[in-house]
Amino acid sequence: MNQIKLAGGRLVYAFVLALAVSLTAIAQESDHPYSSAARPRRLPEQAPAALLGTVQSSERAPLRGVHIILTPEGDSKDEGAKKIQVVSTHDGAFRVSEVAPGKYQISFELPGFETVTQNGVTFNLGETLKVETTLHRVGEASERRLPPNQVTAPQPDFREIERRPTQEMQPQLVVAQPILDSSVMVPNPDRWDSAMPEWRRYDRKGEFPYAVGHWWDPFNQNVIKGDKPILGQSIFFSFTGTSTTALDVRRVFVPSGVSAENSGSSQFFGKGGQVFLAETVRLSFDLFHGETSFKPVDWRFKITPAFNINQLWTRERGIVNIDVRKGASRTDGHIGLQEAFAEKKIADLGPNYDFISVRAGIQQFSSDFRGLLFTQEQPGIRIFGNLRSNRLQYNAAYFFFLEKDTNSGLNTFHNRHQQVSLANLYVQDFFAKGYTTQFSYHFNKDDASTHFDENGFLVRPAPIGSVLPHSVRAHYLGWTGNGHIKTINISHALYQALGHDDLNPVAGRRTDINAQMAALEVSLDRNWYRLRASGFFASGDGNPRDGEARGFDAISEAQTFGGGIFSFFNREGIRLTGTGVALVAPDSFLPNLRSSKEEGQANFVNPGILLFNAGADFNLTPKIRAVTNVNFMRFHHTEPLELLLFQPHIDSSIGLDYSVGVVYRPPLSENMVITGGVAALTPGTGLRQIYTSKTLLSTFVTARFQF
Repeated sequence: MNQIKLAGGRLVYAFVLALAVSLTAIAQESDHPYSSAARPRRLPEQAPAALLGTVQSSERAPLRGVHIILTPEGDSKDEGAKKIQVVSTHDGAFRVSEVAPGKYQISFELPGFETVTQNGVTFNLGETLKVETTLHRVGEASERRLPPNQVTAPQPDFREIERRPTQEMQPQLVVAQPILDSSVMVPNPDRWDSAMPEWRRYDRKGEFPYAVGHWWDPFNQNVIKGDKPILGQSIFFSFTGTSTTALDVRRVFVPSGVSAENSGSSQFFGKGGQVFLAETVRLSFDLFHGETSFKPVDWRFKITPAFNINQLWTRERGIVNIDVRKGASRTDGHIGLQEAFAEKKIADLGPNYDFISVRAGIQQFSSDFRGLLFTQEQPGIRIFGNLRSNRLQYNAAYFFFLEKDTNSGLNTFHNRHQQVSLANLYVQDFFAKGYTTQFSYHFNKDDASTHFDENGFLVRPAPIGSVLPHSVRAHYLGWTGNGHIKTINISHALYQALGHDDLNPVAGRRTDINAQMAALEVSLDRNWYRLRASGFFASGDGNPRDGEARGFDAISEAQTFGGGIFSFFNREGIRLTGTGVALVAPDSFLPNLRSSKEEGQANFVNPGILLFNAGADFNLTPKIRAVTNVNFMRFHHTEPLELLLFQPHIDSSIGLDYSVGVVYRPPLSENMVITGGVAALTPGTGLRQIYTSKTLLSTFVTARFQF
């Protein structure tokens, strides 16, 4: 037992002795000047440096093939630093990595040019040195533009632009750059008049930087395209000329009147072949003060006259003019003022170009993403701007309408007796990044008036039912959205219409408006094609005589939905047989029974529509895009049609609308766009009961050239 105690005591003594020796050694190591605990944190050993920069001629053109040679000097040579050589690229740039710290001589050599040598260039640990070098041709005198009566040193051929240390470098290793005295500072020439050097990046034909612009060239620097100021440093002028040529060959439903074009026309429906040709030229003159990008302009004046000439050939009389003696063809022209406004920025609201501005005069405006409710060029006052770094965008506007020319759609100078007030708010990244939503309010005040169009037809009031002047007051509450949620593209709209009509022509009495419209399109992009599916609903009125108008109608729409201009039902418009109104107007899917979309009044007693669309877009080449669409359409309620046509039990099926089109952009820009297509509408049971079973056809081509 005593032996066990003795052994245990020895073990405890040995453990205590070993612990004391260890602590003493650790303390001595901490006190040693070269111990890891005593020395401060340092850079990794032999961290390499780097050199990058550009080489240019005295004309400031990049030089290719320059040999850049780094030769160690002094102690750097003794420490084993190696000689390094690289060659500049086509844009005069070069980069040297893995440079050992030390002093070097840097030489720049190119046949035909004087060699530039810089001695004693120091590279520190982990440092990147950026330089700019100018080479002069052999025998060329180096000249420098100096202010009058001022003598100073010439511009150096070798300049250190920047020394960028790594984050681990100690501050004392950063070499401070000298601050130049104002006496040696030379003001730069006018930045707008800096001459472009004659230099091509590629030997073959293609795109070249430093291209010299001309007044007739819209792609390079051009003073009449707003690329350079015309007065001072901030006043710019931009001219835009657009020529649009449209040809449309179609077959539609037309009646054969009492005075038919052809003798022996005993059928109720005549020959529906028509050819329409139109040429429109728009010239925009835009003068503004500000910058050419990003920053909103301080003020602006813009004017856009438009010139149109059109020709329509038909095969029946009473179509081009109410006077059948005018024949079956028509030539017409018109000059309209489509834009004429002044704009002024009221205030800047933040450091990120948030602003508020006001614009007064004739101006373009579309109140949603797809032109479903209101798209016009009318006189008005608009306050607009953005907030929160452009995440919020807003508009508040009041428009008072001018009459439209019947055959061209351009503005006249006659009062329309219609006003529209609106306010909307756009919110970017609302549900998800890339998705923008909009909340809006519109008020349409259309006063009672009487108006005949340019072809002699009565359009206000509509020549159906109770033909008496009446006023319409309609309020619209809307929620729309456009963008993408992850990989799914989405566009949607929802509108609620409220208000009243003093004397609706279909109902024959005052009506209270309560109508809805909804639209949804989803699409998926897959490499070179896009698959689309969409639905469109506009409520119809199931009881035209009850005093409540449930059929949805817009203010002045230009709907790009469900195939848009490639859809026959949307593109052509179909007149309602035996009446003075249209079943559907051009650029619209709404069967609103209006006399004219531009000159008539909104009608909220209509059949409504349900539309189901499937389509695909194919980018066949960067210049050619193919568009395909199929629409199946039905009336929501047919009672308004049965009342107007005195025809009971009309089926709700409108038919199948299918089309294929091509968009061709030869210069890969919007300066030249050629659009063509073929569309057809095969009538469903309801349309066959109203018209005939003939398939309606349309072939069209539009060429737009823009400067």
